[in-house]
Amino acid sequence: MAEESWHEARLIPTSGINGADEQERRATSALLAVMSAVHEFGRVLVKPFGAPAGNLQTFVEVPFIVGEKKLFPDGLIRVARGQKSWTALVEVKTGENVLMAEQLENYLDIARDEGYDAVLTISNEIPPVAGQHPTAVDKRKLRKVALHHLSWTKILSEAVMQKEFRGVADPDQAWILGELIRYLEHPRSGAMEFSDMGESWVTTREAVRAGTLRASDKGIKEVAARFDALLRFSCLSLGRKLGTEVTPVLSRKELADPASRTQALVTELARDAVLCGSIRIPATVSDVVVTADLRAGTVTCHIDVDAPREGRPTTRVNWLLRQLKTAPDGVRIEAHAAHERGAGAAELLKKVRENPALLIADPAKEIRSFRVAMTVPMGTKRGRGRGSFIDSVLSAIDTFYAEVVQQLKAWAAAPPRLRSEADALATEEAQVAPALVSTALSSQDDPTPDGGGDAPTAAEEVGVIAPTE
Repeated sequence: MAEESWHEARLIPTSGINGADEQERRATSALLAVMSAVHEFGRVLVKPFGAPAGNLQTFVEVPFIVGEKKLFPDGLIRVARGQKSWTALVEVKTGENVLMAEQLENYLDIARDEGYDAVLTISNEIPPVAGQHPTAVDKRKLRKVALHHLSWTKILSEAVMQKEFRGVADPDQAWILGELIRYLEHPRSGAMEFSDMGESWVTTREAVRAGTLRASDKGIKEVAARFDALLRFSCLSLGRKLGTEVTPVLSRKELADPASRTQALVTELARDAVLCGSIRIPATVSDVVVTADLRAGTVTCHIDVDAPREGRPTTRVNWLLRQLKTAPDGVRIEAHAAHERGAGAAELLKKVRENPALLIADPAKEIRSFRVAMTVPMGTKRGRGRGSFIDSVLSAIDTFYAEVVQQLKAWAAAPPRLRSEADALATEEAQVAPALVSTALSSQDDPTPDGGGDAPTAAEEVGVIAPTE
């Protein structure tokens, strides 16, 4: 048999996974083992939760006695540095399994009794806002013990960024981290990506189409929360490809009160039939705004770009066109002028290339900014695959970044030039009458190279009296 059909031996094999329990145990053991073996990777996962920079130890299925019951958290992480230590119990779910509030509350009680610092949960659930936990628990149990959450997507993103972009000092440890990445990316690992808009997606979409959607309808909050979770997933996915941290854009109020963000989405969805959010990519000219119009069936990504602060309107339009020379013809450009009310002049990129004046509504007004937008058809299915809403949003973001955003650079004024004496003299002679040039001969100058002859009088010098011969 040809060698091409042989399967290479893997440190963490996906073969032999039988059932959800086996899948969960293998994923837990693989993750915790690599966290302790690859220092940089373990550190990047636990640092945000307050763990010190020290020796990281991990354990699986640690037994605890609670009353008459014996409980086995999936794992335990301990980080020690000198006299300081940080310990967390770990609960892991794979596939479509969700975290259970009762189980988490039991582990919070164990952590409190044992003097541990936190309970860390890992699952495929992605909360709408970073720092928010996907499972609601009794807040009284969080007085002495913190509750943290990591999605498998977040873990995979951190693993790829650490290996491919930040770097791992030891080559053997880098190879071990690569084996974890291979395992988590395999469909049988149970570390699934964002794959469902929820049970209320279809009914909400149909209510929008019928024009009967209300903010009080059952399920509309779930759809709003899932859309925010989808944006967070798109940030993790794009950041993994770019090797940088891409984040959703939220106000301070929304970060402090995630419910206010969900309520704002619900209000906008019921009123305008749109779901809207922004993502921030480091070193780009502006935030990318993503808008899903459920009534029109489109997904639009746009970015606002400040126009140059000098030059004619046509010069400013051409400045943008030079940066969009490889962008698709269907991209829409809007030009916004100073003191302008309402929408600015808008046209497709194909036509603007032929006639830049189409974006100049009033040549007397200064163009202050441009909006560059790309619109694609929206999928309707709640899951993943062809024709799905999730895939249409993810594809729109990736395409817009690749074909538009990464081509754009902010305008910067040219630095002032240091004028030479020759430049200054040429400018002065061009602007002043020859008889009044400051470099004209004075009564203190010798008019002849050999020093002979009489100097002209002041009247002669300015041309009032002709010098005598």
